[in-house]
This record gives sequence, C-alpha cells and structure tokens, in this order.
Amino acid sequence: MSKRRKSQRAAETTPKREKVRDIFVPRPFEGLVDEPEWIALRELVPAASAPLRLAPALVEEFGERPVTLATVLPMAAPAMTKPDGRVLIGLQRHIQSGDVSRDLAEALLCALRTEPGSPVAVPPLPGPGPRLQDVLVDGALEITMHDGFEFWLDPGATDDPNVQASLERANAAIYPTVRLTAAKAAYWCQVPEKAHVRWVLPEDEDTALDALARLGAAGTLTLGDDTRFAGMFRAHGRLVPVWDLPEHTPAGEWEAPVAEFAKRYAEALADTAPLDAAARRSRQGLLGRQLTLR
Repeated sequence: MSKRRKSQRAAETTPKREKVRDIFVPRPFEGLVDEPEWIALRELVPAASAPLRLAPALVEEFGERPVTLATVLPMAAPAMTKPDGRVLIGLQRHIQSGDVSRDLAEALLCALRTEPGSPVAVPPLPGPGPRLQDVLVDGALEITMHDGFEFWLDPGATDDPNVQASLERANAAIYPTVRLTAAKAAYWCQVPEKAHVRWVLPEDEDTALDALARLGAAGTLTLGDDTRFAGMFRAHGRLVPVWDLPEHTPAGEWEAPVAEFAKRYAEALADTAPLDAAARRSRQGLLGRQLTLR
C-alpha cells in the first residue's frame, strides 16, 4: 500500500477532534451580588483574598472543601490545591478565554478533581459548561486586603531561601492599595509619583455616563482641591472613573471626599430628565477621556 493511501486510511479512521470555540461575554460577573467587587479584584487590586462557598451539588460531590478567591496566585496560576484540601482560585491569570466566569468555574472544578497538594491542570479554552454563577453560593465577598503574598504559603514555607526570594520578588511588585468604605468597589492606590481613587460603578454604562455628565456640567466631578478627574475605562461591562490625587495625602483622608461624591452621583442618577446642552457637551468630553491603562 502506498504512503498516500496509508495516510488517507489513517485520516479516515482517526476521530476528528471537536474544535473548542471561544465566546466573548462582556459582563462575565453579571448576576453576582458583588459584581463591581469581582471586577475590582480582577482589574484594580494587587493582593487580596475572599472565601467562597461551593454550591450544594458540589459539596455533595466533593465535600465541604474550603475555597479561597485570590487576586493572583504564584506564576499567575489559575488554581492551586493545598495538602489539607484547601483550594485557591486566581482571578488574574496569563491564559484566559472570552468568558472569565467560565474560566474561573472550570479552574475551580479542575482543582476539586485534583489530588490535594498536586498541581492543577486547567485547559486554556474550557468550552461550554458551568460558570461561576452555577458553582458558587452567591453572596457579598468578605474581602481581605494583603500587603504581600504570604497568604499563598503554608507555615514554614519561607524557611526555603528559594521560596523566600520568590516571595520577595512578588511583594516588590505590589503597589499600596486601600479599600475605601465610602463607596462599594472604590479603591485608593499609589503608583510611582501618583495616587488615584478608582471606583467600579454598579450601573450600566449609559446610566453611569449620564450621571457623570451632569456632574461634569455642574463642575462637581472632582474630589476636591488639588484633585483631577483623569478619565475612565471600561472593565467587564462597567465604567471605572479615575481621579488623580496629591501623592502624599493618606488614603484615609479620601473617605469623606469619596462619600460626598457618591452622594452627588446618587442625586445625578436620580435625575431622569433629558440632558441639557451643557451636560451633552460634558458627556462628549467624557467619552473623549477614556483611559486605556489601568
């Protein structure tokens, strides 16, 4: 039999692999109670964690396994398992599909199926299947902010000099970030030579943009003297306004200005009248000040 004929026969007998198609979901956290906080942890916060509760069906299958959501895991891994059965899921990771919710759910399922303490293998494109909304008991996130990534490690792990060196490198990349109490999903952060407040707004984009436009037209879009409304960016279907702040003013001193702005913003949201000419101009200006960097 010729080589060509053999190749044809092999092609006929080998089952075809079904192609996994990627699907883009613009609001992967839609329907979750704390959608803005999920977005903030995914996009704004360097080091934080929150406990998660497995859906009853998963508890029945895998037991009451402790699960922790982490902003990022070592090497930006999607998931880790600890020898005692604990599971950590990383929000910020290198490889992802167009549906972050599906990615996270698949990472969780892969971790639950993995022997505790063993590396977790997660496919880059998970294909159709359950999403976060299907595998968790939904509720408000109990977020813990961290100054470093020590929460990754088991007791005594830093006795290893290689582990300690790796941890120090990871910690050196963290910029100071504080979760503000004045508004949900609002965070102060300090990057080199700058400080910001960034706030993930819960409303849909058009509604939020109209409210911001009214405040811009009224001249009340800043957080006070020496602050500047820098612009905004989109993140997972929500707007995130950003303010530039004096570099050396502590985070706690922005609680009152953010609370006052949140009140003005709520009043602007309640105004359902058509935008006047000044607000329409303000809206166009805001659209021109969209940021591309976080």
